[in-house]
Amino acid sequence: MSRVTDEIRSRFKCVKCQHDRCQTKELAMTGSGLSKLLDIQHNHYLFVSCENCGCVEVYNPSILEGKKGQLGTIMDIFFG
Repeated sequence: MSRVTDEIRSRFKCVKCQHDRCQTKELAMTGSGLSKLLDIQHNHYLFVSCENCGCVEVYNPSILEGKKGQLGTIMDIFFG
């Protein structure tokens, strides 16, 4: 994940105020149905916040990395 985060930080330009510094946080969420019941967090998102105005952009790191694998889901089941 750090490769994606580093790339976003190096290219960041706020769409609202044009500031060039940001903070990033990863958030994992459960889906609906069985994954919610078993607390399997297979939805991962990267939140990027402008350090000047607080405007937030949300990215799907799986798409940015070009990965389609389910390794994170398997790890959540074992280490939850």
